[in-house]
Amino acid sequence: MSYLGLVGLFGLIGLTGLLNKVHPSQSGGPIRLLGLLGLLGIVGIWIPTFGACGAFGALGVWNHQNPNISRLAYFGWLGLIGLAQTISFYL
Repeated sequence: MSYLGLVGLFGLIGLTGLLNKVHPSQSGGPIRLLGLLGLLGIVGIWIPTFGACGAFGALGVWNHQNPNISRLAYFGWLGLIGLAQTISFYL
């Protein structure tokens, strides 16, 4: 259970979508705001299951024009692990 807090740190990848701007004509600008969910990964220090949901923040770079950055979005699906563990923990 303690590893779940570390999974949330993958959400910080989403912040690269906010730091590395894309051309304004490319769609998906509001999606990059999902990178802010990556900050929930820091909560994983105190609440591991909730922090793992922060991995969804990495999905904010799924359509980035830099292919190296957009490949990192696959780590965002690790947030499903945290979501399932959070639901089972609190129910």
